[in-house]
Amino acid sequence: MSNQGKTVKAHYRGTLDDGTQFDSSYDRGEPIEFVAGAGQMIKGFDAAVLDMEVGEKRTVHIPAAEAYGERSEDMIIFFPADQVPEFDKIEAGMKLFLQGPGGMPVPATVVEVSPEGIKLDANHELAGCDLNFDIELVEVAE
Repeated sequence: MSNQGKTVKAHYRGTLDDGTQFDSSYDRGEPIEFVAGAGQMIKGFDAAVLDMEVGEKRTVHIPAAEAYGERSEDMIIFFPADQVPEFDKIEAGMKLFLQGPGGMPVPATVVEVSPEGIKLDANHELAGCDLNFDIELVEVAE
């Protein structure tokens, strides 16, 4: 039995290899809902639920390439000071949003501020990280 194309609900706890928890649907008290196999989730998570049954629990290790990808230096972007609105209010560590393809917001972290401009890191905060998930499939809609 495959869950491909079916709407599923799953509870999960996500941790890094050192045990640090980065996310948990259990903590929010609500499972995540998505269409299995439709690319709405990271590849490794999506693949894990395809052959699970309701009530089944599974622990999976997902390498960075099947999660949020590897970190890319191409995602480190410099903007000259004269092109940055409210430049004088920008500080290292702040989260800003760039406009991506189709106008979608892309979060970026300010990694450096100098008189010349700002350097932003638009890599996902979990890029380059292997992830671990405890997954519990709680519902499958036919």
